[in-house]
Amino acid sequence: MRALRGNGAFACIAVCAIAMLPSLVDAAPTPVRQLRSEVRILASRVPASTAFEVLDLSSGYVAGYNADLSMPAASTIKVPVMVEVFKQLEHGMFSLDRRVTLEERDKDSGSGDLFAAPDGTSYTVADLLARMIDISDNTAANMLIRLVGRQNINREMRALGLHHTRLTADIRTQGWAIRNELRTSPADMVHLLALMAKRKLVDEWASNEMISILEGDEFNTLLPAPLPGVVIAHKTGSLFDTLNDVGIVYAAGAPYVIAVMTTALPSQDLGRAFIHSLSRAVYGGELRLAAWRASHGLTAFDVGEAARIPNAPDVRYWDNSASDSTTTGGL
Repeated sequence: MRALRGNGAFACIAVCAIAMLPSLVDAAPTPVRQLRSEVRILASRVPASTAFEVLDLSSGYVAGYNADLSMPAASTIKVPVMVEVFKQLEHGMFSLDRRVTLEERDKDSGSGDLFAAPDGTSYTVADLLARMIDISDNTAANMLIRLVGRQNINREMRALGLHHTRLTADIRTQGWAIRNELRTSPADMVHLLALMAKRKLVDEWASNEMISILEGDEFNTLLPAPLPGVVIAHKTGSLFDTLNDVGIVYAAGAPYVIAVMTTALPSQDLGRAFIHSLSRAVYGGELRLAAWRASHGLTAFDVGEAARIPNAPDVRYWDNSASDSTTTGGL
């Protein structure tokens, strides 16, 4: 305090700067401020650990809650695995036709059916990628991790600026250790997927291929459930008390990236209901932002030809009771 009294000009600058903070926060368009408030209220009502981030691809505005919190990644860690596979493909280390032989140490029965295949069976990299993402096969993931090297995956994520993403062991769904061995944060996943959406992850071809694979995810009971007809390139993840979903949502005129993670859930039903409510709220907020953008003569992010975007439906009248309530299995 003595220092402030001794320098009146400095004190005035400091006080004035603090007084300006609310106006800086309020500089975002009204739809963004409304969305930020709405989603934080939703998160505050969940009796569990929740974290999420949303990035509007057209403007760069974000909304989030605990976005930098390190969380159990579950199967969302398979997105970084896929990225390293495509990086090594781009470097010519192997091709999509390369065959990988199944070994006993690769097998994990938490999700998928490759664990039941005989040792020595071989699969192409392309097949393993599709199985790892679209049906979340843990054994396929372990085979690809062995192919590209776990340390290489972690090194690439650090190089891309992901501060909380790490894979310290193969995927083993038995026991508690998986919660600490596979970690990430919503901010990390949004950053990674935004690079992909902008066709800057590895290269344009790789980004397009990865988006196409993510669009084929067969588990659509979380983020996509309240958005029928909207194309979403995404990856889910689950443990007994954890539900995650991360993806690129190709809302017409309002594409965005979202990553939501929940853990220590009293029940998966509660987590699923929260993710449904969040997905619906974010979609509505993004449509409002798109309308605001159009009224100000601003253009939307160009998603490119890879995304197949149908006419998005009005989801305000979505019936929660009609959603698929099945879970994604062990991971």
